[in-house]
Amino acid sequence: MNLAFVESPVQLLNVLEWAHARTGAPPTLPGVPAQPAGRAGTDRAGTGRTASPGAGTSWAPTELTVVVLSPTDPMSRGQLRRMAELARDEGYTVRWQEARGGTGAPLKTLRELGPMLHRAERIVIGDPFSRYVQLLLTLVRSKDLTVVDDGTATMEFVAQLARGEKLVRWHRRGRRGPRELVLAPVTFLARRRLTPSRTRKVEVFTSMPVEPPPGVTVTANRFAWTRSRFGPPRITRGADLVGTSLVETGVVDPDQYVEAVGALARTHGATRYFAHRRESTEKLHRLAVETGLEIVRPDLPLELIARRGPIGGTVLSFPSTVVHTLPLALAGTGIKVAVCDIAPEWLRDSASPRAQGFLAGVTGTARDVHRLPAPA
Repeated sequence: MNLAFVESPVQLLNVLEWAHARTGAPPTLPGVPAQPAGRAGTDRAGTGRTASPGAGTSWAPTELTVVVLSPTDPMSRGQLRRMAELARDEGYTVRWQEARGGTGAPLKTLRELGPMLHRAERIVIGDPFSRYVQLLLTLVRSKDLTVVDDGTATMEFVAQLARGEKLVRWHRRGRRGPRELVLAPVTFLARRRLTPSRTRKVEVFTSMPVEPPPGVTVTANRFAWTRSRFGPPRITRGADLVGTSLVETGVVDPDQYVEAVGALARTHGATRYFAHRRESTEKLHRLAVETGLEIVRPDLPLELIARRGPIGGTVLSFPSTVVHTLPLALAGTGIKVAVCDIAPEWLRDSASPRAQGFLAGVTGTARDVHRLPAPA
């Protein structure tokens, strides 16, 4: 049995992509008819299309149980419930775990998930930086591990693993408070679990450009499941703008961000702003008032929203995961993805010293995107 732990909608989407890739189903390429992930019949993802395997083709779905370690914020929970429906429609088992529902929830979760961890042959995780996931990893020993994308954080994870560094999110300044000191042994042991050994294989399933350390297998995520289940999209005139949580994570100054969004919208004729699930209500209200953009709160990850459509002929973004994933999800549609650089003066004084270099790397390594200078 494969056992996956996810804490965000994007992680669950990429678990579905990983499971689809393991079925042996042929990849969906532009101009090639879509094939199902596990069984023939009517697509249940809302596209209304029917797909069936080609003559003489057969494959079995991956045996997979997905455990949703439910977050607390309403937007993430809503998107996760929608993604859980899609996972169940694919024939996978989904367990919703209220892992943060009070002071006793973590211990209760560990007790309930312990037997499942011991039975699993492979553990699939979406966020190796998560303290919760790191704690779960301390309960396993010789289990094969797969890390699926949790956005651009995958790039930093692989780089830190290759350099033998401790696991720290790129936007953190690395201060060691009391909580970090208490959890340091957990992080250390989790990092050992994420290192390949004679009895443990480690795989990274990613759409990001990474240079893995010796022994780590990298499998390309080409969003074949997304293309087979959604679209092709209806394309509208003008442009759409993708939001980012760089303000909420303390990296970018809010005033600079609002000004940049307004300048991009005016220059490229954008009319809609697809909000990131972590963006605050106050910031989104300010964007609507000061830029005139229609604020859209997606109920699914943007890769699925864009593939389902309608979507603008140009999609504008700041450095983020979507500059790597959208060109794959929208391959063959003719939609242009453009990325706007983050100017150094936009960064807050409290931003991590690594922030500018990391964001530049996200933009510089993106394929099949158009580069835009930061608005003056």
